[in-house]
Amino acid sequence: MNTPHPNHSTPSRLKKWVRKNGTGLLFISPWLIGFLCFTIGPFFSSIYLSFNAYDLIHPPKWVGGANYSTLLHDDPLFWSSLGITVKYAIVSVPLGIVAGVGLALLLNTKVKGQTIFRTIFYLPSIVPAVANAVVFSWILNPEIGLVNGILRLFGVEGPAWLSDTKWALWSLIFMSVWSVGGSMVIYLAGLQDIPVHLYEAATLDGASAYQRLRKVTLPLLTPVIFFNLVMGIIGSFQYFTEAFVMTKGGPEGSTSFYALYLFQRAWQYLDMGYACAMAWLVFVIVMAITGIVFQSQKRWVHFGH
Repeated sequence: MNTPHPNHSTPSRLKKWVRKNGTGLLFISPWLIGFLCFTIGPFFSSIYLSFNAYDLIHPPKWVGGANYSTLLHDDPLFWSSLGITVKYAIVSVPLGIVAGVGLALLLNTKVKGQTIFRTIFYLPSIVPAVANAVVFSWILNPEIGLVNGILRLFGVEGPAWLSDTKWALWSLIFMSVWSVGGSMVIYLAGLQDIPVHLYEAATLDGASAYQRLRKVTLPLLTPVIFFNLVMGIIGSFQYFTEAFVMTKGGPEGSTSFYALYLFQRAWQYLDMGYACAMAWLVFVIVMAITGIVFQSQKRWVHFGH
């Protein structure tokens, strides 16, 4: 009696894997195709294009590292836009963390209408960025704006917030606090994850409210602060919409953020190769900064209770 060959009697490992996972792959195939075509494909294409002169009309022309050399040595706008973005990040990210933690602490107390207050403070974070920009363009209008109107009631003539080089960037920085509700919700979740018995033990030991905040709440909230810090840094280097709608980079380039300058190089000058080089440089910068933050977490982030 002939014994059938093992290769014919048992399915191959590939066939077994397809039988086991085929249905799941079929259901997620639209996402996989979209991810490959619209994320992975452009991701690797941009690396190649960053070494080319490309204007969308003519075929890419290889120029080697010329785009990067021009950026680093012959483009003052690159350095000024990077400096503006770094300044924005240095101020807005810590300001957002302080405001978010402060609001979360206030809204974590047992007060009447707690859920209503939480909803009110969270709502601005889900308003589209363009709508926020349009509303704040009116609020900060020097002639008919709400801010200067209130200041006039006290006999103070406010500045031209978005038209003054001294105030334009600061206006956008303080405007960023308006959308702090998103991080506030994350801080609230972190606060509610802190065991109650730790507060009880601290109270029994005679710790004041400030001491409980400093010794219990903030240390156990550091993982959430760390998460929002990293996300805030990444987001600040992508800051674009508000500056594009409200100032177009003005006045006198005082709000020409890195992402805005990249957009202008790509779509106003059609210098796609140069824009891809800019994108990869900022990618490296953000990776370096977040890497430093990740290294620093060992000294100030406390995981676990």
